[in-house]
Amino acid sequence: MNVTPSRSKIATVLRVTSGNFLEMFDFFLFGFYATHISRAFFPVGSDFAALMLTFMTFGAGFLMRPLGAIFLGAYVDRIGRRKGLIVTLTIMATGTILIAFVPSYATIGLLAPLLVLSGRLLQGFSAGVELGGVSVYLAEMATPGNKGFYVSWQSGSQQVAIMVAAVIGFTLNSVFLPAQMADWGWRVPFFIGCAIVPFLFYIRRSLEETREFAQQTHHPSLSEVFSTLGRNWEIVVLGMLLVGMTTVAFYTITVYTPTFGKSVLKLSDTDSLLVTFCVGLSNFFWLPVMGAVSDRVGRKPLLLAFSALTLVTAYPVLAWLTSRPSFGNMLMVLLWLSFLYGSYNGAMVVALTEVVPRTVRTAGFSLAYSLATALLGGFTPLVSTWLIEATGNRAAPGFWLAFGGACGLLATLLIYRERAVRPAPAGGSPASPRRQA
Repeated sequence: MNVTPSRSKIATVLRVTSGNFLEMFDFFLFGFYATHISRAFFPVGSDFAALMLTFMTFGAGFLMRPLGAIFLGAYVDRIGRRKGLIVTLTIMATGTILIAFVPSYATIGLLAPLLVLSGRLLQGFSAGVELGGVSVYLAEMATPGNKGFYVSWQSGSQQVAIMVAAVIGFTLNSVFLPAQMADWGWRVPFFIGCAIVPFLFYIRRSLEETREFAQQTHHPSLSEVFSTLGRNWEIVVLGMLLVGMTTVAFYTITVYTPTFGKSVLKLSDTDSLLVTFCVGLSNFFWLPVMGAVSDRVGRKPLLLAFSALTLVTAYPVLAWLTSRPSFGNMLMVLLWLSFLYGSYNGAMVVALTEVVPRTVRTAGFSLAYSLATALLGGFTPLVSTWLIEATGNRAAPGFWLAFGGACGLLATLLIYRERAVRPAPAGGSPASPRRQA
């Protein structure tokens, strides 16, 4: 079995995170073009109802993530990180291609929304283990004492996807008329996503197996994975709450931001795209920086500080923004929220890889992450839209974001009370959770 060489860490990081890029590129497009997608596939006579149906379809993909985490995660823990990541990319690409080429409701009727839903379910099933598989791979190939920095690039690759999608959207809005974008122009970015799929397959196939997995003498069967996860259910639940802060914050400041800017603040598409690009750039900066900081000071201080700041400041800053809507104010508020998200997530992802038992690391990490996304973060656009409609308060999404902060704060306190989880010391390994497989 091949082993990851030390000669090209940067190239390995780029290859392993390529699938993350495709996943977030597609997810962001679905969120940004939600109004166009709703009119193409859900013409129900009410803009609000159509948008809610679109976000329900978007959220339905997240309900498939726990299944993907369990079955694909167990598969990856048994056959290897490299082969598993190729499988997840295949499933994800199939869903992307399906969504890009589905004709509108006016052309094929009810089959159109059903096919779009099928594409989202396939993407969700694949994404259930994609993030976990990538995070575990990066953790296992990291150099001693730098695990937080390496693992942070899992989320970093997603920010690159957001920036690329924002640039494409900005260009299309400059070239095409609004009517053209509503009719067919919104599909162009999805076609671009399909076009890069062969390249992503090419670079991911060149991955080699991690040394840590190659040195394992036993790879668990599916029943053994289920048994180990069952014995460590507390870690899965606490991990879900830990990730809750990340998923709610991420989908608020990225996927939901364009809709919030256009529908709530009444800003232009261009303004919303520019803010989103800046958020992606800010995330891209803070994630590796804070991942490296967590290698020096520990995960716990960062997790406590930034989940608490989110809990306290989320609603006030959105209330201030909705009372003074402008491009500059939206940029300032979103950059603040980006700082909170990037700083928390830079420590959170690697912390989660450290508390899950090694033999089911991919399945355990993926299940915790998928449950958080399915139950909390994935429905952020839907919940935010509903909260505004139900309360009449345009800053109501701040309540949901504050709730995410509360989840992260509670999980951090409980996890670090039960388990002394620390960053890996030089030449060593992280503290293990109390229960092991």
